[in-house]
Amino acid sequence: MRSLVQALVVAEHLNFRHAANALGVAQSSVSTRIKALEETLGIVLFERRHRGVRLTEAGHRFVAEVSAGIEQIDHAVRTAGAISDGTVGRLTIGLHGSIATGFLADLRQRYRAAHPAIEQSIVEGSSSHTLAMIREGKLDVAFIVNVANVPDCHCRHLWNEALVIALPAAHPLVRLESLAWADLAAENFLVRQGGAGPQVLEHIVRRVAEHGRSLRLHRRNVGRDTLMHMVAAGEGITLTHEAGSYVPFPGVVFRPIDDENEQARFSAVWSPQNRSPALRKLLDLATHMSRMDGWTMQAQTMPSSFPVKTPGHHETGGAP
Repeated sequence: MRSLVQALVVAEHLNFRHAANALGVAQSSVSTRIKALEETLGIVLFERRHRGVRLTEAGHRFVAEVSAGIEQIDHAVRTAGAISDGTVGRLTIGLHGSIATGFLADLRQRYRAAHPAIEQSIVEGSSSHTLAMIREGKLDVAFIVNVANVPDCHCRHLWNEALVIALPAAHPLVRLESLAWADLAAENFLVRQGGAGPQVLEHIVRRVAEHGRSLRLHRRNVGRDTLMHMVAAGEGITLTHEAGSYVPFPGVVFRPIDDENEQARFSAVWSPQNRSPALRKLLDLATHMSRMDGWTMQAQTMPSSFPVKTPGHHETGGAP
């Protein structure tokens, strides 16, 4: 590499003495290295003259190719360095909730502002699917509801959200500002098969059973938006988390549940083998946000019937 660099400098100055001065080395050293390089290549790169040198035709081509190669090497070194310190790169994030507002939307916006050269790729899926992708190395991190300990993974609790009920706008219960599970137990529930559907289903089953009612529930293999449109059409009601209630859906009204004492607990899950600096920066920012006193869903006005929750913090496993 040193010989190649010296050849480029000689080609620039067309004089061994001037090239040596530019390199800060002895002229004899430059001359010896260039001669050794020519012997190794079996090519004459420079024609020696009394007042300097001139590039041969082969030398012109060689210098052009070497110059481009060294620029590529320099770019590769700088790019690798930027990736290693987390200033550029890509994060693949798994989730099954809304990213329109709430903690996760705020986190992504702040991270993008602080690290604009890191691309955020979003993958939606069920908890089991995103966890499998974490273990396979296809996701850097997943934000999952109601998980505590995940085998072979690190898990860090970040924030909580109240559970709310989504009703058709024409439903009789809409006239009430808040509801109780006794009002809801006899209703027809709609639940997604994917996303947080399994956790929602388990919760509804428990609550309806506590009120001695037979469960009326339909599972649908649809996305969240389609499920909400089904609610608007009067096909049933559904349970969702607080951030999701700030995404407007025509024909859907959200109401808090007075006697619901549990919250949706959201955690970050990642592989202990993932040493990505970009991931570490995201987790550090998320932890800082989760520990801020009085964190609320910013950029939205909280309805007076929704209490502001301050998330707790729990982690299983260490930082990457």
